Amino acid sequence: MGERARLTATDLRVMIVDDDTWEPWDAPVGEPATTSDGADDTYAIELDRARRKSGSDESVTTGAGAIGGRRVAIVLGEFEFLGGSIGRDAGARIVAAVRRATRERLPLLAFPASGGTRMQEGTAAFLQMVAITGAVTDHKAAGLPYLVYLRHPTTGGVFASWGSLGHMTWAEPGALIGFLGPRVYEGLYGEPFPADVQTAENLVRTTVVDDVVDPVDLPARLAAVLRLLDARDRPSSDGSVTVRPQRAQTGEQEDTWACVLATREAGRAGLVEFLAGGDSAPLSDAGPLRFSLSDFDGRVALVVGYDRTSQAAGDLPGPRHLREARRAIMAAGDLGLPVVTVIDTPGAELSVVAEEGGLAAQIARCTVELLSVRVPTVSVLLGQGAGGAALALFPADVRVARADAWLSPLPPEGASLIVHRDLDHAGEMASRQGILAGRMAAQGMIDHVVDAGSDDEALSAIRDWIGRYLAGSPVPDDEARTRVPTKDAR
Repeated sequence: MGERARLTATDLRVMIVDDDTWEPWDAPVGEPATTSDGADDTYAIELDRARRKSGSDESVTTGAGAIGGRRVAIVLGEFEFLGGSIGRDAGARIVAAVRRATRERLPLLAFPASGGTRMQEGTAAFLQMVAITGAVTDHKAAGLPYLVYLRHPTTGGVFASWGSLGHMTWAEPGALIGFLGPRVYEGLYGEPFPADVQTAENLVRTTVVDDVVDPVDLPARLAAVLRLLDARDRPSSDGSVTVRPQRAQTGEQEDTWACVLATREAGRAGLVEFLAGGDSAPLSDAGPLRFSLSDFDGRVALVVGYDRTSQAAGDLPGPRHLREARRAIMAAGDLGLPVVTVIDTPGAELSVVAEEGGLAAQIARCTVELLSVRVPTVSVLLGQGAGGAALALFPADVRVARADAWLSPLPPEGASLIVHRDLDHAGEMASRQGILAGRMAAQGMIDHVVDAGSDDEALSAIRDWIGRYLAGSPVPDDEARTRVPTKDAR
């Protein structure tokens, strides 16, 4: 990867922080840390040169400022200071800032740009990563947001510690991001590191990073996310409302196969339209599985859902996406955010890569994550619900579905192949298996079915139902998430 222009810490701070709100937190640094061989003079000269080159007294600056009117704590890396490396003073500065952010109940934003540990200080500097990680862990345990924006470059111990712990993690376009820097790799192994692996874009594809965000778009993205996170504890419009799940009456169902085909129509509304129906802010905006914050009539939730457009183009959910879903659900638990899952998928990726990547295990673990998270959960069966990818997002305290949505172990064609060894009986199998939302509701597996004449009406009704349910701040029901049909269900 060729060299690219870097934003300095000051450039980025000026870009994202509201005018006249910056409050520096940094105390002056002390004498240079002692190295193992006592060669302090050389190190002192290097530090002095770094200060003159960067205009900063250390590789990080910390403070507080407002973004979109919301006061936050900020840690900014400065790569021009000895490659942004973290030594004793830089590590202590970060820890102090994180601890202060926790005491003052502030969201914490980290913007690393670093080659990792400061080699001049050796092992003592290396262990600063543990101290920083401990402080960040305590901050998150206090239910406070920790957002990370990885800048060019972020490598080594920084990426392997506090750079990888964000509730949400975004990256600068084209940024070099990786554990082992390419220069070190080439020097150790005698060959260049493979191209385009340690890039922000590739790490989004592999779900290590949630999204790539251009610096010019960062202030608006941060402001939107902070606004919704700030509203998560706001009382709803009527906190006394409690929605009691209403099960659909058993009755004659629509033609099941016609419903299956309707859920596959190219113009059908999906996750994007569902989120557009309310105040929402994307956390990830690419791939088959996406995450957003969304306000449901005064109650902010984390939405984890499948995107129709990406899947229609052949990008199906695989083990890496379900790992990311688990991480997002864990983050919601940390932050006390309800989780809303949106199920609309023709099925998971079927490939050698998916099998070797542990697809089955990730389906199981994602299911466990939803079963165990201690926040209210709602699953929305919006369209197609085929196989393990659908099952992974289905467990919830309550479940709502569009009338023609369906859930099955395989697409009906797959069921036909197993039972009849052909595709000709797909419609028959769909009907026999009882896959439609109404049939599921009659057996107690769906709590509410929305039957509306148009996409807009259906999505509005679903969002309204979720909002009224969440307004009651329900306590998770340990039995509700594992419901199966009762013995006398027909």
